[in-house]
Amino acid sequence: MAQSERLSVMTGPAPDTQNVKTAPEPPAPSPTLTPTQQRLLHASAMIRMESPDKADFLHSVMCQVGLPRRHTAARSFERHSGHVSILLEAGKLFDGTDFVEQPLPHGTIPRLVLVHVSSEAIRTQQRNIEIGDSMRQFLQMLGMQTSGGERGGYTALRKQMEALAACRLTIGMHAEGRVVTVDAKPIKRFEAWLQHDGLQRTLWPGALELSEDFFNTLATHAVPLDYRALAALRHSALALDVYTWLAHRLCRVTKPEGVKLSWENLREQFGQEYITSKDFKKEFRHTLRQVCVVYPDARLDEVDGGLVLYPSRPPLAPTTVSIALPRTAQPVDKSGG
Repeated sequence: MAQSERLSVMTGPAPDTQNVKTAPEPPAPSPTLTPTQQRLLHASAMIRMESPDKADFLHSVMCQVGLPRRHTAARSFERHSGHVSILLEAGKLFDGTDFVEQPLPHGTIPRLVLVHVSSEAIRTQQRNIEIGDSMRQFLQMLGMQTSGGERGGYTALRKQMEALAACRLTIGMHAEGRVVTVDAKPIKRFEAWLQHDGLQRTLWPGALELSEDFFNTLATHAVPLDYRALAALRHSALALDVYTWLAHRLCRVTKPEGVKLSWENLREQFGQEYITSKDFKKEFRHTLRQVCVVYPDARLDEVDGGLVLYPSRPPLAPTTVSIALPRTAQPVDKSGG
């Protein structure tokens, strides 16, 4: 590949460094730009100008290994990233009469739903999340259609929420000679209003309850995200995956010379759906450029064989998350004293 084709994003200032030039302000939207390009540039300008009025959150595991990006007829899905792997298995939901098979959650909507319910759980310090009353506000915040109908925003959100509520999530980890398997199903209980549309029976989400394990670990594994960046990247599941991954990963790089990731590693983590390495690299480079527009402090560079990640500020300043956990019995003194 010619040198001019290399990806180089070194616009963001390194942490705790001075006299480092920041990237110039993005140009004003032009009629020649696509709606997606205009949305990205507008979000970039707002992100550079001021901090968000609230923080959104996502569990760190979901920042490393994402859900399927496209519809699949398969009943299970695996993704691997370093020492962390996930197994996603499609499930069933009760519709008032029968248990109905649900597909695997896929695309942008379940990713944004996980951010939404995780953020609401942290803000309210409650495992129970009311969905029905906030559906329109949620869709409007993301710039999505709020209409019904077969292709409306409500319908797409409802179907993906049902798939997410029904699925089972298993996390596998290995470190320091140990192998751990964790049942990490995020949604324990799902309530919906039963509605009849002619001969068709439909469910409209009313409330859901996060599992206790998932809720409790949010306090120590929640990654702060800028909702304006998420809204700008809502057109692409890959873009959302790359943004949340960089938000979690870049601020943990400590070596000044950075950390190199090979294209093979990146494809294993992000490119399982791509037939050839060439197709993956082309799409990943394009997506990474879009992500860096709304993550201006990201510092990375393309080198022979992969990417180098450099120490970078997170999209939002570190946030102390406090969750009131249920009271338990008095701890047992194991000090032996």
